[in-house]
Amino acid sequence: MSATTMKTDEDRRGGSTTVAGRLGALARAELTLLGRSRATLVTAVFVPLVVPFSLRTAAGEMNLEEHGLDVGTMLLPAAIALSLLFAVYAALTGVYVVRREELVLKRLRTGELRDNEILVGAALPSLAIGVGQSVLLAAGCALLLDMDAPRALPLTILGVLLGLVLCAALGAVTASWTRTAESAQVTSLPLLFVSMLGSGVTVPLEVLPDRVAAVCELLPLSPVVTLIRGGWTGALSGGEVLAAVATALAWTVLSVFAVRRWFRWEPRR
Repeated sequence: MSATTMKTDEDRRGGSTTVAGRLGALARAELTLLGRSRATLVTAVFVPLVVPFSLRTAAGEMNLEEHGLDVGTMLLPAAIALSLLFAVYAALTGVYVVRREELVLKRLRTGELRDNEILVGAALPSLAIGVGQSVLLAAGCALLLDMDAPRALPLTILGVLLGLVLCAALGAVTASWTRTAESAQVTSLPLLFVSMLGSGVTVPLEVLPDRVAAVCELLPLSPVVTLIRGGWTGALSGGEVLAAVATALAWTVLSVFAVRRWFRWEPRR
């Protein structure tokens, strides 16, 4: 797709634009491209909705009650985390790489759009999908698994918001070191596997030995899962909330710094 298509209507007329207008136009163009990419659409929309059901059998075999959990409070945070990983992180890694290799990002920089606006505008459709899936999964799990209402809903909302920003930033970081669209499917796998295995997605951190859990708590997605689960159970202390927020913010700041320092706007040859 040419950069001309990605530009705003005001840019074509040569007039000045607002930040909201530029972001909106770029997001609409990116949403159109997302709809044309079947592979990206399947990864972003359908995988996060299907995979959590495969965890239900494993959840039934765990001694969750001993740790103050049940099937619902295990599966719901896991489902939302998978949505953040696939719909936001993995999808955006591919989006940034494809746009860079097609010279779209380079050409967009010649217009009114600033660097951060280009990255944010391209991320908005994926972020919207992540928000929509989180709401859908929360409602679906609460209904199908007969879950009680969340005891600290603001913590769950905070966890989702932090997860959206962090996964978008991590997607840009991964794209910085990814050469082609095909290799994006490989370079995103390490974080996907580490997060699924060690961030409380497939196995809650509460079930792990203390020393292992202490290490896993430092992984990028762990504080997000902790806040979402803690918001539902109401079992987090003030210190645990502060520790989770601090860890998520630290990873976000490091990711933003890495993007500003190493993000590539031209094809990697």
